[in-house]
Amino acid sequence: MVDRLPVFISAGDPSGDIAGSHLIGHLRSPDRQLAFLGLGGSRMAAAGQEQLIKGEKLAVLGFWEVAKKFLFFKKLMADSVALIEKKKPRAVILIDYPGFNMRLAAKIRHLNIPVVYYISPQIWAWGGRRIKRIGQLVDLMLLILPFEKKIYDGAGIKNEFVGHYLLDDIAPALIKSPYNNRSDLVILMPGSRPQEVDWMLPTMLDAAAILARKGQWRFTVAAVKGDIDYRKYLSGCLVPVEIAYDRARELIAAGRLVIASSGTATLETGIIGRPMVVIYKTGLLTYLITRGLITIDMIGLINIAAGEKIVPELIQREAVPAKIADEAIRFLDDENLSLEVAGKLNAITDCLGGPGAARRAAEAIREYINC
Repeated sequence: MVDRLPVFISAGDPSGDIAGSHLIGHLRSPDRQLAFLGLGGSRMAAAGQEQLIKGEKLAVLGFWEVAKKFLFFKKLMADSVALIEKKKPRAVILIDYPGFNMRLAAKIRHLNIPVVYYISPQIWAWGGRRIKRIGQLVDLMLLILPFEKKIYDGAGIKNEFVGHYLLDDIAPALIKSPYNNRSDLVILMPGSRPQEVDWMLPTMLDAAAILARKGQWRFTVAAVKGDIDYRKYLSGCLVPVEIAYDRARELIAAGRLVIASSGTATLETGIIGRPMVVIYKTGLLTYLITRGLITIDMIGLINIAAGEKIVPELIQREAVPAKIADEAIRFLDDENLSLEVAGKLNAITDCLGGPGAARRAAEAIREYINC
């Protein structure tokens, strides 16, 4: 019987669950059985990860929201460390989720278990404060954005650019799909966490009401199945709005414009190639703390990947219905502008490494830990 080598993987966000599920699939091999355990979401569980806790409890957004669950995360950290000490995995693979994962890396460093980080913390947003600490705690960094390599090379940290996991997850027919500038569909993407939806969706719906006075547009909320009651937000909405569950990418491809919460949704929209307005709102305390720490003037991942503001961003006080509607109308009224932006988004997609990110990441991990 072939020995099963344990591998601990820690992912706490829906995007990390996507990346982790593809990674597990490629880490499997017929000649060496690996046992996957740790933290993740439903997709990683379906791929065979034995999980300490249900993934939906992990996706918490904002400093105050995390603080309110301090005891929960303290116990989760203790349980994770205890499991790693007991199982002595061949490697610990951390996927994004830096608030938890960097602390976990520090607590297990004395065990001399190789630590691989897949999807780097956003060091380009937080300045140089984290890079030294990463060098002390991480043995191999696997990068999904091409400009990150120069940063890690400069810091002398072992790294490899493997490409973006979304190019493995989005259907090939949707990547850089032809833009239908005659579509009348506007997609509202308020995020996947309850806190995000609570902050973003009411504002998006008010913006939709303004747009409805200026043209014949259809509006659909790209929703995710789970505990979020989207219909309660629509109860006072002044225009017809549909809700579509777990079909975001197909909706984006069919749409004329996307109004998206900052995050992975902006890269999904960019890879498909649709103009968008990026918005972000959060609690005042979280915003004030974040504003004091972040060192770049962009928040949308697609703009950060491009190195310029290809699509507009409206943050906190700027993210009000009238301004969102104004930016949306620029695209809806100007077909040439929409086509120009769609072309620029396609060019960014070409720089993200192409399909095969999970395979390349798995190969780099196997080579590093010799299994």
